[in-house]
Amino acid sequence: MQIATLPRTTGDHLRHWRQQRRLSQLDLALDAEISARHLSFIETGRAMPSREMLLRLAERLQIPLRDRNRLLLAAGFAPLYPERGLDDPAMASARSAVKALLTAHAPFPALAIDRHWQIVMANDAVAPLLAGAAPHLMAGPVNALRVSLHPDGLAPRILNLGDWRHHLLERLKHQIAETGDTVLGALLAELTAYPAPAPHASPTENAIAVPLRLRTTEGDLSFLSTTMVFGTPRDITLSELAIETFLPADAATAAALHRLSAM
Repeated sequence: MQIATLPRTTGDHLRHWRQQRRLSQLDLALDAEISARHLSFIETGRAMPSREMLLRLAERLQIPLRDRNRLLLAAGFAPLYPERGLDDPAMASARSAVKALLTAHAPFPALAIDRHWQIVMANDAVAPLLAGAAPHLMAGPVNALRVSLHPDGLAPRILNLGDWRHHLLERLKHQIAETGDTVLGALLAELTAYPAPAPHASPTENAIAVPLRLRTTEGDLSFLSTTMVFGTPRDITLSELAIETFLPADAATAAALHRLSAM
């Protein structure tokens, strides 16, 4: 998957995101309640938009907060959205909320990941599932996708590796299409190169989602995953944070996780 060259001017930014969203100038102009002529002038640099106009267009285009700041900077305006780490005192309430969500999900695994799938926080149920992963995958920030699909990570223990890998890569491709992130593009190229079986061509008729089926010391466990994000965030870090939770797909898995939590 190719990533477009990063835009430089205000018009480049708007054109880039409009094309990412597969909208014509007329489509975007109608949605933003401006004339297509005015939008064309903004994209070509013949008109200088106000800060309010840029934010309106950014909202209609669903531009990520990080890139809204870049759009504002390109137009000569100050960035609007702060970017603070979760350890920043101003993020104390958000950090507590994330920790509370992860803790409440125990004894089932749950973790928080950043925009590049690096694990920033996890509950105690995650560690036993990662047992056996090579030290080089666990050093420094742990990338959830890399440790899952790497031959030295969880991959040899994932019983439906072909299907699970396909599910993860499709999510990653969608994320790249939404953000145009070059780091994610490089990650996709790396993960695609890992050896893996092909996904099954025809899933079972009663399957409602792709499970993660994992071999562990407690037996073969089966999980259904869900993703949560914060609604209407005003901080870049929080807008890019996702909480991945894993629910037991059967009674045996639930019982095994309760046993592990009691150890």
